[in-house]
This record gives sequence, structure tokens and C-alpha cells, in this order.
Amino acid sequence: MSICVIPARGGSKRIPRKNIREFAGKPMIAWSIQAALASGCFSRVIVSTDDDEIAALAEAHGAEVPFRRPAQLADDHTVTIPVIAHAIDWLREQGEAPRAVCCLYATAPFVQADDLKTGLSALQGDDVDYAFSVTSYAFPIQRALRLTPEGRVAMFQPEHFTTRSQDLEEAWHDAGQFYWGRAEAWRAGTPIFTERAVPVRLPRHRVQDIDTPEDWLRAEWLFNAWQAQQQGGWA
Repeated sequence: MSICVIPARGGSKRIPRKNIREFAGKPMIAWSIQAALASGCFSRVIVSTDDDEIAALAEAHGAEVPFRRPAQLADDHTVTIPVIAHAIDWLREQGEAPRAVCCLYATAPFVQADDLKTGLSALQGDDVDYAFSVTSYAFPIQRALRLTPEGRVAMFQPEHFTTRSQDLEEAWHDAGQFYWGRAEAWRAGTPIFTERAVPVRLPRHRVQDIDTPEDWLRAEWLFNAWQAQQQGGWA
């Protein structure tokens, strides 16, 4: 039994109400719900929220909202793993025992049904706790700069000043879209970023954090361009 849990609290500060703000013609959360339903991976697609307006919109777009998330799991300091563990525990109290649970963020309009299928397939290994989306950095992180208190620059790794970019190891980062995990790993609070996690690689043009108004604008530009080009062969 596989379950999708979409965390969507009502208290976003940097972009107020961003989970349900219109993005490319739909409430933001609707894109995640649509991808989850289209994937065919899930017995249930559940939105975990503390907010009645978010709950109503989620249900209108095909998700379930069978409980309200408690206040202690809906503040500015709440991290993801306890939220998913809470949903799993609620399901267990109802007599259900999901084995694979996917945390799908409400602000992931670029997520695709096939990506979710790939993640579920990757989770099948005996030594795998999680499978989650990643993408590569556009620039070698070994040549990153920091700004000093004096207003100058310094390299984080000055030993790589003369190293050719093509000789540096490629680096990847969390794409912030979805995290498949075994139910027991979520409930145990097992860290996600370990050797027991499998990456689901995404192209950079389908990854955008949306934390500020500038992020939002850039994401809509990328999304509209991507939608316009899908028939032209982009993936």
C-alpha cells in the first residue's frame, strides 16, 4: 500500500498563502495533486494541513483531507519528517498500514507523474530507506566564493583556483519536490540524506525553489516556457 502525503500548512510568511495562490492558472497545490493522481502510484492522496481554506481547495482538486494537522506540527520550525510520521500514525490508527509513503511538496508545480513512478521503483531495494528528487548544480561548488566582512571575496576551497571545471566532481542538491520513504523510516525519524537513499535525477530546468516573490516570478517564467515546449521534445 502506497500513500501520498502533501504537507500544506497555512502560515507561510515570505509568500503569504503560497500553497493556494494561483500559479499558471491553478492553485499551486493543484499541480502536485494532479501529478500524484496521474501517477497511479497511490491508494490515497492526502493533504496534511491545519487550514480550512487549503483543505477545501485540496478536496476540490481530488485529494483527501481526513484530519487536521495539530498546531505543534504547523509552526515555522516544524520539519518534514514528523509531519509525515504523524500522517502515517493517523492511518495506522484507522487500521491501515502503508509500506511506502511519498512526501510531495505542495509547491512543486514541475513534478511529473513519471518522476513519482521512478521514485517508487527506486525504493524497492532491500537496502533503501528513501528515494528523492535531485538536480545538479549549474556551477562547480568547489569554486564557490564567500563575501568577507571587509567587503572582499574569498574562495571556500582556494586549492581549486587553478583546477579546470571539467576535472571537478559534479555536485547535486535536493530538488525539493518529493521524498519516497518506507513507512518505518519516516516513523523512526531516519535521516533522508544518507547512503540508504537513492537519487531521482531531474533536469535543472524543472527545478525551482519558491521561497520569495522573485522565485515565484522566475518559476512561472520557467513553467510557462516548459509547458509551451513540451510538444517540442523537452523532458
